[in-house]
Amino acid sequence: MLAERLFKRLTAHLDPVLVGLLGLLLLVSLVAVWSASAGNSDKFVAHLVNIAVALTAMLLASHIPPQRLMQFAPLAYAVGLVLLVAVALFGEVVNGARRWLDLGVTRIQPSELMRLAVPLLLAWYLHQKQESLRSVDFAVALGLLALPVVLILRQPDLGTSLLIAASGFFVIYLGGLSLKLIAAAAALAAAAAPFAWHMLHDYQRQRILTMLDPSSDPLGAGYHIIQSTIAVGSGGLTGKGWMAGTQTHLDFLPERSTDFIFAVLAEEFGLIGNLLLLALYAAIVYRGLTLAARAPTLFGRLLAAALVLTFFIYAFVNMGMVSGILPVVGVPLPLVSYGGTSMVTVLLGFGIVMSVATHKKLVKT
Repeated sequence: MLAERLFKRLTAHLDPVLVGLLGLLLLVSLVAVWSASAGNSDKFVAHLVNIAVALTAMLLASHIPPQRLMQFAPLAYAVGLVLLVAVALFGEVVNGARRWLDLGVTRIQPSELMRLAVPLLLAWYLHQKQESLRSVDFAVALGLLALPVVLILRQPDLGTSLLIAASGFFVIYLGGLSLKLIAAAAALAAAAAPFAWHMLHDYQRQRILTMLDPSSDPLGAGYHIIQSTIAVGSGGLTGKGWMAGTQTHLDFLPERSTDFIFAVLAEEFGLIGNLLLLALYAAIVYRGLTLAARAPTLFGRLLAAALVLTFFIYAFVNMGMVSGILPVVGVPLPLVSYGGTSMVTVLLGFGIVMSVATHKKLVKT
């Protein structure tokens, strides 16, 4: 009886439908990682540990009342900015990029913190201004968004900077940003594209050119895209069967347990498997947005919707990258790819979504 009451208390703020859908996606992840790692038990156990830690983070986040999240928002953003500046000054260079900060005990990647801190702060800011939102408020919000994006872009980390920009944009757009201003900004961005091209690093320009013509460097920059598209196409309608993918198990497919795990699933389970996976992602997004709509405050609705839509963008970018319709930017397939940091960040976000949907009373701050 005590155990039952404790269980109900622990799961009081979890949404059974969303948790069930996320659980199905994690099962897909287990199947994919086992195959991609060729049955490597050490890697599989590490993946199980990552999932356990991420689920625990989601459970804990679901119990944090929205008013606590609001109080925490400015601090999280400020700490994230300080860490990003510290990375720029003292960060550890790995493969030509300065993205990691060595704290002695462990290494951290501050840009991961900003995945949650940016939408959190922007939702807090627009909530404070909701009674009299003006154009200047949206300009300030865009400035708050631009600051971490520029710092991350300089590391350089184009993929993460664009995804954080997307998460922040969702908050600002849902907060009431005028479509006319969006159209004007889009036109300005299009006009600035030639200048932006020259500001990109050589490897970033190479990725875009490689996307347009992978065969121009089939054994170099184009290798990843060529091998992944072969894997995706060779799966056919029903796939080659679990653990039977030749591109995967003959070591042609690079980064197969992380960035290119979608190609593993496509090769082994085919178009039907892909469509089922897409349906699962769509169901998670739909349920997440349904919960976001239930949030009793503007802060909760903006934050939850932005987190869910960012999850969708991550999945879209990864699948587009693996399929060869987007440049390779090193974005993992959310909740499927091997990797602890991404797993924890995504499930922590869904914990927040469930929190703002189930905590009905918000104390004025």
